[in-house]
Amino acid sequence: MRLEEERRRFSLEQVILPHLDAAYSLARWLTATDQDAEDVLQEACLRAVKFFPGFHGGDARAWLLSIVRRTSFTWLEKNRATEAKVVSFNEELHSSECDDGDPQVLLLRQVDREMIREAMENLPVEFREVIVLRDLEQLSYKEVATVAEIPLGTVMSRLARGRQQLQRYLTKRLNEETNGGL
Repeated sequence: MRLEEERRRFSLEQVILPHLDAAYSLARWLTATDQDAEDVLQEACLRAVKFFPGFHGGDARAWLLSIVRRTSFTWLEKNRATEAKVVSFNEELHSSECDDGDPQVLLLRQVDREMIREAMENLPVEFREVIVLRDLEQLSYKEVATVAEIPLGTVMSRLARGRQQLQRYLTKRLNEETNGGL
């Protein structure tokens, strides 16, 4: 019995550990703080352990991200039923810093990242979710549909509408900055 448990734990580790960064990133975007994301990820991992016997292979990343997504929404309903579901962005966790190069270029990159972060925070959660899964986590459309538990066509329409909203927001911000806030 001990050897069988050891094998199961090893395969569970093989399934979950490679995808913990992606799972944390999704939890981070769907919650407001690092601590909330850590709590959600811990609960999601416990659920993954509980339901691991039902995992029969396939796309482990999509399986884990589905659990993280459901856990995030359950957590948000319990803990923030009345709050807006706006997510903050932690620059240290979600970007790669470039220490070398022109300081002016580095400053412009920082400004661009901040503007994109603000634009993402202003998106409704259903648009932000598919953009994070597709564009940041680089899941296929089919994988996004599986994780988000929505039809493939809904993934494509949410991506299109979310990207349009991002474009409108960024265009407006750039015009305001160019025209001095007029």
